Amino acid sequence: MSEENKNITKEEKETSFDFKKIWFDLLKHKKLFYKVLPIAFVLAAIYALSLPNYYNCTVKLSPELSTSSRGSSGLAALASNFGLNLGRSSGTAGMGTEALFPTLYPDLMNSTDFKTSLFPVMITLEPKTKGDSIRHMTYYDYLKTEQKSPWWSSVVGAPKKFIGFITSLFKEKKEEEAEKPFDPFRLTKEQTAIAKAINGKVVCEVDKKTMVITISVTDQNPLVCATIADSVKTRLQDFITDYRTSKVRVDLEYNKKIFAETKERYEEARQRYSEYMDANHNIILYTQRQKQTDLENELQLQYNAYLQVASALQAAEAKVQEETPAFTTLQRATVPIVKAGPSRAKICLIWLFLAFLGTTVYVLYKEGDLKSLLGMGENGQDED
Repeated sequence: MSEENKNITKEEKETSFDFKKIWFDLLKHKKLFYKVLPIAFVLAAIYALSLPNYYNCTVKLSPELSTSSRGSSGLAALASNFGLNLGRSSGTAGMGTEALFPTLYPDLMNSTDFKTSLFPVMITLEPKTKGDSIRHMTYYDYLKTEQKSPWWSSVVGAPKKFIGFITSLFKEKKEEEAEKPFDPFRLTKEQTAIAKAINGKVVCEVDKKTMVITISVTDQNPLVCATIADSVKTRLQDFITDYRTSKVRVDLEYNKKIFAETKERYEEARQRYSEYMDANHNIILYTQRQKQTDLENELQLQYNAYLQVASALQAAEAKVQEETPAFTTLQRATVPIVKAGPSRAKICLIWLFLAFLGTTVYVLYKEGDLKSLLGMGENGQDED
């Protein structure tokens, strides 16, 4: 038993950390910390101050689900807590009849068609100084010309711009891309870059339990941020409304066409009957009576058809109204006052922590304390 205790004590001594030695080793190189930490703080301050401020605007909507899903809303809500969606797989019940489920709205907003639809949105830029005037431009031109970037981005991109300028001198002149219309099927390089920028600025999230739509827009200008958030909300509502009512609106247009044709035939039959009765108000012959009866029957048939089509038209109009979704705005777009970032204090603290950690590792490695901390002493290696 004594030999085992000695072995255990020996192993503990071999694997124990000499924190006192580590502390004195760190104090021995305190001048290094005095040099590294201020330099790290200055670099962090330069980096943080070079980042442009940005603002965030959030809009929340609660969409009305399809009427066919109201009967099973309780079971669907219970299933959603477990990550299930009964509406999609329930055939004609639930939301199986609706292909555009709310959880697909983020994919819709990430589509090229939706992002390019934001290009012509008009925004207003307030004057920066008293001498400036209010400017109006499209969101596309704003992202193209008015975005601030850190100074190092221009330094990194300078060689690329220079090479592009040199190569453009040896190329034949082509039509200016700025004059081309926005074609989602074939975007230019510049338009593709703007669409990617919008993809990072406009974010849509849907709560699977409550189906609340959250639209978040980030931008360097607070007024532009609120304007785009409100525009995205409106465009999303219009798209959903057009989709939900597309079929019933086609039926409505068809019923309007049939109604116009039926009404015209009814008026023609009524006109013929009126003209015949005016010309033969003293009916004596049997053939005249038979002609009158035929005209009356035709008029009655056209009138019955007219009433039926009019009822179908009213039903189609009511169906459009029924299928038009209603949106409850839980949080509307407002111009943010306080910036969302960047948090320059956090950036400086992170840089200082990383600098302190890196310097500490370097000192421990230099003094040979890092091996004992990692459990890689010479004795341990021999035993392995």
